[in-house]
Amino acid sequence: MNSKERILKALNREQPDRVPIFELLIDEVSVVNLAKLLLPEPIETEAKETRFGEESFKVLDLYCSVIRKLDIDATTTNFSVGLKITGKDRGRDKFGTIYHLSPYGEPLPVEGPIKTLSDTKDFDMESKLKESDFDGVRYVIDSIGKGRAHFLNILDPYKLSWRLTGGMQSLLENYALNPKLVKSLARITTDFNIAAIDIASRIGVDVITMPGDLAGEDSMIMSPEHYREYVKPYHRKLVDFAHSKGLKIVKHSDGNIWPILDDLIEVGFDGIHPIQPQSMDIEEVKKYLLGKACILGNIDCRNLLPYGTREEVESTVKDTIDKVAYNGGYIISSSNSIHPGVKPENYIAMIDAVHKYGAYSD
Repeated sequence: MNSKERILKALNREQPDRVPIFELLIDEVSVVNLAKLLLPEPIETEAKETRFGEESFKVLDLYCSVIRKLDIDATTTNFSVGLKITGKDRGRDKFGTIYHLSPYGEPLPVEGPIKTLSDTKDFDMESKLKESDFDGVRYVIDSIGKGRAHFLNILDPYKLSWRLTGGMQSLLENYALNPKLVKSLARITTDFNIAAIDIASRIGVDVITMPGDLAGEDSMIMSPEHYREYVKPYHRKLVDFAHSKGLKIVKHSDGNIWPILDDLIEVGFDGIHPIQPQSMDIEEVKKYLLGKACILGNIDCRNLLPYGTREEVESTVKDTIDKVAYNGGYIISSSNSIHPGVKPENYIAMIDAVHKYGAYSD
């Protein structure tokens, strides 16, 4: 069984030959640090601020080398939104959102082009989406080949909407103050995502991942009722479209999403990521979702991977596999991403442990 078959079997809620390995993001700093440990040749590439989809081909080459060296079953890429550096710690994408840039996390929207309902009237994202925006995605797929699964991150319409309004707080205020604006944005961003999924289906992507946190550590960011009114219909439309193109689709949300877990399954997501250990018990989630959806993630990237020992990482991986890998339907990854705070040695220990303990017995 090759890596792609392994991933797709798990997403079909079936049992492959071993637990598949995936990562939502290995950020640029982490790619370079891992390459320095894993590859024999000197690494001269300098890591820059994380700007999803704007990585150089040199960084993408290192990423592909890390995937091969660690025998990870999937790649995950982002397409370009034309994010250009405009100042010391500022950038602007081609849709007009301005970001604070940092080497320690994803770009943070600080100002968006949409402030009132009238701003949405002639706002066109689709026409600005170009096939060339996916050059980096194609490069990784061609470099790695079809034997591994290829994931593409396409932002949740909810998250893309708050980028366009300059931040999550701005969007959530409009849930109460201007629901017509919220729904107009949802339509615009959903149409944009459909166009992106269409391109993805033509260039060899296998799985869509949809990042966008709907919950905090203890509770939902919005009420379940607001989710069902402002987000769920657009999730359903995107899931249906991805499936019509033969793609699997996975919802990413940190936090406690128990209040809407049934909604996510009803919509038709093939997988749920990352089952944050500070918020949800993965053993309980596995029992609840058995036969309904694949689960992905859960290896703690907040404390364990940054601060733990190799022995603690190995023990946690073994324990997690023992608890939730039964009957398949589990893909292992960190509890969010491999960020600059993660010790590269601990991530390598995590992957080694999966190879050591992840095989299913006949």
